[in-house]
Amino acid sequence: MRAPLIALAALPLLAGCVSTVKSVATAPFKAVGQVADWTTTSQDEADRNRGREMRKHEEKLGKLARERDKAAKKCRDGDAGQCKRAEVLDHEIEAMMAAPR
Repeated sequence: MRAPLIALAALPLLAGCVSTVKSVATAPFKAVGQVADWTTTSQDEADRNRGREMRKHEEKLGKLARERDKAAKKCRDGDAGQCKRAEVLDHEIEAMMAAPR
């Protein structure tokens, strides 16, 4: 008669053990899932990164175009060195635009 009472009294203590066993058993699967999240790139992240690359590329092209235009203006004013610089910048712009992105 005492055994069932002892078993009933121990039940709340066993609930904590079952919870701990469940946590220990699922921990490796949660860890693998977290590592997979860390090592893969989501589509949103890839889109953001691609957009950032495109903006940087466009900014560089814009900067080169402004430098080329400034050199071309000085060339028209008679500075032969700036004529060569404008030509070099023009080729650099063409190369950037032709390169795959």
